Amino acid sequence: MTVEVDISGYSYENAYPNSSHAYLLPTLSEELAGLRLTKEKRLFELGCGNGSIAAALSTVGWEVSGVDPSEEGIAQANKKYPELRLEMGSAYDDLVGRFGRFPVVTSLEVIEHVYAPRDFLNSLFSLVEPGGTAIISTPYHGYLKNLVLAMTGKMDAHFTATWDHGHIKFWSIRTLTILLEEAGFRDIRFRRVGRIPVLAKSMVAIMKRPG
Repeated sequence: MTVEVDISGYSYENAYPNSSHAYLLPTLSEELAGLRLTKEKRLFELGCGNGSIAAALSTVGWEVSGVDPSEEGIAQANKKYPELRLEMGSAYDDLVGRFGRFPVVTSLEVIEHVYAPRDFLNSLFSLVEPGGTAIISTPYHGYLKNLVLAMTGKMDAHFTATWDHGHIKFWSIRTLTILLEEAGFRDIRFRRVGRIPVLAKSMVAIMKRPG
């Protein structure tokens, strides 16, 4: 059963990068630079937000397409970056029928907002060409980090309970690996970014769709 929740009201003030991009974009760029592509540098961004990541990647030669369910985000993206194909849409749409498949699919800081993560990852998997690469990120959760947050009184802020359209899933490397493997991904590895690994802000998962 597919569960879809309207998050078209998720707001963006502008089309510029946010603070998380300072540690996510360098890691993403490094991973992309290390890929051995046999075709053109085509990339799909599932949850492109305000288009700032797509725009940054386009400046280094990537042909980027993407979707996001936020009306305001896509409006900001289309206004600032009209040359990019960034459109309204979500993981619950027939994105392969609309855009085709890609050698690389990315999704940064999205899966923690998703009510049906299995449907989301199945859609992500379907967008990746056989033998292609997917790269996603999400806030990192681990025992020691959560213990530090609890001891310092920062757990409430970390779990964003009062944030409309905020985080509703809290992933560890183990739990995310379970769903990534269930979706069909293989050769999964993680990088923890933003602070020292044990207190990392986010984790980046890099994986392959079997050829």
